Amino acid sequence: MEDTPARLADKPSWLLTQLAVHAHRLASEGFGEAGARGYHFRVLAALDEFGVASQAELGRRCAMDRSDVVAAVTELAERGFVERTQDPQDRRRNMVTLTGAGQEQLRRLDRVLDQAQDTLLEPLAAQDRQTLTRLLTALLAHHRRG
Repeated sequence: MEDTPARLADKPSWLLTQLAVHAHRLASEGFGEAGARGYHFRVLAALDEFGVASQAELGRRCAMDRSDVVAAVTELAERGFVERTQDPQDRRRNMVTLTGAGQEQLRRLDRVLDQAQDTLLEPLAAQDRQTLTRLLTALLAHHRRG
């Protein structure tokens, strides 16, 4: 950061943006080595936590565009990680269910993401990591409220 102007380098917005680039790269590389993408993790995690969901619900819960949800669900279904069935109450809607193989894949991806977090936060002590997470969560909650 010696080449970065001081009036820029000490701005939290700039620091967060620069760190986000590294965080995304670490997660993407890890997911790629596991034959997955970040969207796969989002969908699998949402299904594991909330249960069967429509593709529209997954999009809202995972902050994903509809076309990205469809692509991710299609890829996951092709690998046997999810099952997509027609909603009997609304034939226009697809319902997505996590399979046993999908739960195993989610556990693998959890480990990948944990490793990316450890690499990203390596210079921080455990308590500092918790503090950083708490502060980032508070900031995100504030800005999501509007």
